[in-house]
Amino acid sequence: MPSTICTIGFAGKTAEEFFRLLKEAGVQKVIDIRDNRIGQLSGFAKYPDLAFFLERVAGIAYAYEPALAPTPEIRKTYRQDKDWSRYECSFLQLLRDRGFPEQATPSDFEGTVALLCSEPGPEKCHRRLVAELLAQHWRSQGREVEVRHLFFERPPRKPARKRKSATGHEETPDH
Repeated sequence: MPSTICTIGFAGKTAEEFFRLLKEAGVQKVIDIRDNRIGQLSGFAKYPDLAFFLERVAGIAYAYEPALAPTPEIRKTYRQDKDWSRYECSFLQLLRDRGFPEQATPSDFEGTVALLCSEPGPEKCHRRLVAELLAQHWRSQGREVEVRHLFFERPPRKPARKRKSATGHEETPDH
């Protein structure tokens, strides 16, 4: 059976945008791969609220896989040095040490699933690394796997209109 592994982050999205992205992609299950799923900054994506909202708002199942999250040490090092290639190497080694992707159960990823974390985009996020690693592993076994990154594209902001001041000069309004 073909699998679609989507990735999504909740940061920078409203609840409406987040759930719409999942529904429009046909996601059947969200797999939360955050280390801390109860953080105060999670808003609508805080557990157990998220599991409730997924089921009630979108009819989507929820699962938690903390073994697919980076360690606090890996995150701390990245926050300090901002070296993405180092982060990526450390995280991929951590996954290998944990026996991933070989020990992943394919049936957990059948249909359309979404890997969840907080980052708004997939570029510098562990969810992209997990999805790519899984897809590469299963493709090497002859499985059909698609990876899709779900994100909301906002239209560019229009520049502020210039107006004439009392003296006749153009000025841009303050925001």
